[in-house]
Amino acid sequence: MDVVGDRSLQGCGPFFLLSTPAVSEFKLRPFQWGDVPAIAAIYKHYVENTAITFDTEVPGEAAMAEKFAHLVALGHPVIVAEVDGEPVGYAYASFYRPRAAYRFTCEDSIYLRPDVKGRGLGKTMLTELLEQSRQFGFKQMIAVITADTANSIAIHEKFGFRHVGRYEAVGFKFDRWHDIVHLQLAL
Repeated sequence: MDVVGDRSLQGCGPFFLLSTPAVSEFKLRPFQWGDVPAIAAIYKHYVENTAITFDTEVPGEAAMAEKFAHLVALGHPVIVAEVDGEPVGYAYASFYRPRAAYRFTCEDSIYLRPDVKGRGLGKTMLTELLEQSRQFGFKQMIAVITADTANSIAIHEKFGFRHVGRYEAVGFKFDRWHDIVHLQLAL
């Protein structure tokens, strides 16, 4: 374990900062088929431990591969963040709803391995996802977020997303009801 000390913080008591990758050490790249196991593992954490997703059963690698095959076939933005060649996060934008009239409106999704959260990677990925979504031809992006996920709401607000709706008690997970909020950004 690497331990980093900062002398400018002397007198603040004992502390240790675990050495973790800085944002500059992350590389963003397009999805590759070899990413599926890592993506499935990242998503598994959120299914089992959070209400960020309303999935209650962990999808297997085959299901994740099918989902990403569909995204790739549509040409939708799919981004992977890696450090030292290992995927540590992924993001994609795809149709908000499947009906043809929604074809210019997308919904974003960003998932990070828990040990890389809080280092600005979500912001970096959302920046790239917005750019690729514009290039694809999407005109509106919708963020559908569990209402008590303050960090996700805050990052979207920093990018100019505005609150456009709230649905109360629409998801039941971990023995309680969850609200969702919708935020929207014109691209």
